[in-house]
Amino acid sequence: MGLGEGTTFPALNTLLAQWIPVEERGFWGTMVFAGTQIGTVIGTALSGVLIEAFGWESVFYFFGSCAIVWFIIFTLICYSKPDEHPYITEKEKKFLHEKLDDTVNKDLPPIPWKSIFTSVPLWGLVAAQVGHDWGFYTLVTDLPLYMSDVLHYSIGKNGLVSSIPYLVMWIVSLTSGLLADWLLKKKYLSITNVRKIFTSIASFFPAVGLIAASYAGCDEIAVISLFTVFVGLMGTFYPGMKVNALDLSPNYAGVLMAIVNGIGSLTGIITPYLVGVITVDKTRLQWRTVFWIVFGVMNATNLIYVFTASGEVQPWNWGENGKPIKEDDLKNEQKKNDEETASQ
Repeated sequence: MGLGEGTTFPALNTLLAQWIPVEERGFWGTMVFAGTQIGTVIGTALSGVLIEAFGWESVFYFFGSCAIVWFIIFTLICYSKPDEHPYITEKEKKFLHEKLDDTVNKDLPPIPWKSIFTSVPLWGLVAAQVGHDWGFYTLVTDLPLYMSDVLHYSIGKNGLVSSIPYLVMWIVSLTSGLLADWLLKKKYLSITNVRKIFTSIASFFPAVGLIAASYAGCDEIAVISLFTVFVGLMGTFYPGMKVNALDLSPNYAGVLMAIVNGIGSLTGIITPYLVGVITVDKTRLQWRTVFWIVFGVMNATNLIYVFTASGEVQPWNWGENGKPIKEDDLKNEQKKNDEETASQ
């Protein structure tokens, strides 16, 4: 499953670069990426119910079947570029060309690996992804454990309650995506500042909420409320750094996402192991230690992002030589080559 899912986000980033104008990336990028939250909500809520009703095998059969149906639909209606899509109008194609042709090339030069790996904004992006994923994977894999160990919830109740923060996160992500685009269209903030502010909100407040929840003891209402509100604010991550790769390089957005998301996903290996080592006795004090570590990692990585992030298209977006390749330039070059060949 991990091998198959690993290609998803780079592929989505490549599609977004071809289809979404800069001033609409906050919302539509969020709409696409935050779909994972709906999956988490439905998966977490239904899994407990399915297990209690039909056994653990039913979870795999149900969600596996859903994935097959989705794949068929996606294959039929999705196209890589506007020019290839049979159902959009010429007016829509013209609009997308006007908005995207300055940053997206039809014929790409070789991937500028050296420039990419020496790019400071890219490594700031990696840091932010690591911090977010550290907190997110801790929640996804271990929030149900916390509900079971500390609040002693049943499997069914655990699944339903654990899904609530992700539903709020999805709502926050969409509304913050609209807000981010509005700030850009009104020119109240630059792309760089929008990305930094929304990423900082998604890092600091959820980390504070986790700490507060760990000190709330066994007060169910307080714990659930804190998790819901502050984890929900993690949704501002999507119009923040999650779409930032599209800003840096629309041409190589898929490559950047592969690097950033790949490194960030390593935390999915580290955090469950670390939580298991720390929470041997399953006490509130041990869980509090886990949340303090999350607090430190999320805020440290966010500081790195704030000092290194950029919302500007990088020179290497057009290859190592840093020059845009226009369609007219390609035609002129081809015409020149044809003339030289004819004269010979």
